[in-house]
Amino acid sequence: MKANQTWITEVTLLGFQADLAVECFLFGLFSLFYSFTLLGNGIIFGIICLDHRLHTPMYFFLSHLAIVDMSYASNNVPKMLANLVTQRRTISFIPCLMQTFLYLAFAHIECLILVVMSYDRFVAICHPLHYTVIMSWRVCTILAAVSWIFSFLLALVHLVLILRLPFCGPHEVNHFFCEILSVLKLACADTTLNQVVIFAACVFILVGPLCLVLVSYTRILVAILRIQSGEGRRKAFSTCSSHLCVVGLFFGSAIVMYMAPKSQHPELQQKILSLFYSLFNPMLNPLIYSLRNAEVKGALRRSLLKERSM
Repeated sequence: MKANQTWITEVTLLGFQADLAVECFLFGLFSLFYSFTLLGNGIIFGIICLDHRLHTPMYFFLSHLAIVDMSYASNNVPKMLANLVTQRRTISFIPCLMQTFLYLAFAHIECLILVVMSYDRFVAICHPLHYTVIMSWRVCTILAAVSWIFSFLLALVHLVLILRLPFCGPHEVNHFFCEILSVLKLACADTTLNQVVIFAACVFILVGPLCLVLVSYTRILVAILRIQSGEGRRKAFSTCSSHLCVVGLFFGSAIVMYMAPKSQHPELQQKILSLFYSLFNPMLNPLIYSLRNAEVKGALRRSLLKERSM
């Protein structure tokens, strides 16, 4: 038994296992989505950096969300695209584990940033007179830094627990990237501790934050209904509805993937939900914020007019 417990040097990512024509179509489609993801989030980040009117706590956190989305997509998608057009679909095991680590870290950061953004909207709408005091730049910087540091530390815990396991095959990951549940299937030892830690992390990083977000937006909704000004109510609804769209997409797909009962085709379910994480959510976030946010559209318009005048 000990002789069989060898360290895997490389694994094969099975991907979508479709016909060549289908995979070529998926390559074109996903390449387009990935380009839109980088372009959209890059524009959002650039506008926030360049337009001083957007130097507020809400857009400070939105810029972090844009960075996370670009990083998250870039961690998973390029290898997936390469595998769609090549017969050799292997990845060395150390880069595979690195991909798992970064995937978890960026997912955790996005959870926490979304919670912080909901708290920022709660303070802005429910306590507008104290907003600048409560959400000072010092507080915003601390919240962002804690989100990044804590997320990487939690991802490191998962990585350490994976590294303690012996891996003896099979050398195939039934996924398009090294997703943690798929990687654990390669272990030839009991992974109960890993599963328990994953579930506990989901409760802490998904269910807990989602409850905080729902409480914040319930309070926000009550406060919005009390606003006398029609313009103020419309602006508050516009901002908060865009946040809720992002929260619903992200937390919904994450909870279904890691906490809901498994379907009859768990591998297919994981692949589809992972596409929401890797492609659709990062691509939709800038669209949701730019199309439903007058300030972002105004900043983009000013930037374009400035470029033309030059």
